[in-house]
Amino acid sequence: MLITFSGLDAAGKSTQIHLLLAHLRRCRVTPIYIWTRGGSTPLFELLRRSFRRAAGGPVAGVGQRLFRSRKVKYRWVRIVWLWLATAELLWIYGVQLRWHRRRKRVIICDRYVWDTLVDFRTMFPEFPIERWWIWRQLTRWAPSPDHAFLLLVPVDESAQRSQQKADPYRYPPELLKQRLAQYEALTGLAGWHVLDGRRAPEELAAEIVAVAGL
Repeated sequence: MLITFSGLDAAGKSTQIHLLLAHLRRCRVTPIYIWTRGGSTPLFELLRRSFRRAAGGPVAGVGQRLFRSRKVKYRWVRIVWLWLATAELLWIYGVQLRWHRRRKRVIICDRYVWDTLVDFRTMFPEFPIERWWIWRQLTRWAPSPDHAFLLLVPVDESAQRSQQKADPYRYPPELLKQRLAQYEALTGLAGWHVLDGRRAPEELAAEIVAVAGL
């Protein structure tokens, strides 16, 4: 079973994943947990750190990565960055995740394909990433989730929560508005079960367990 969690920043996604993982373990199920963010996965971070050290420059925190990437002067560098980030996700979703699924494991994905599309659309609007061959391969080979949940909160709530927890992926309000609009536009295509992140965590957790039949 593949269960994915998507959502606006600080909408409560991590809390619900933690509660679901705890529920599964109480049921004697050992789930596979996979977190992804285009350009910030472990292999990509290792390559970036190696490059930066070799160049003698500082190693930026992962929370700064997308902001710096969009400011890169050369267009071709941004294109290569997007291709490599997408190619790594293709390996994770199209190979690793499918392997776990063939073994009948319960897989919990913290962020999935559509979250990356929201990232890329808002941070690199100059590129029609959905038309690229590498992106079409990603959407072709990434398995369809058995259950896909989307947590949303208003922009003001998202910004306040992110500030309170010192989230390294904090976005300015104008970008949060764009991200929320992107999530809302993709709801039909992604097939999400939409949840209001302002509801009590325990109430949301109970609904998630019921919807997933766990």
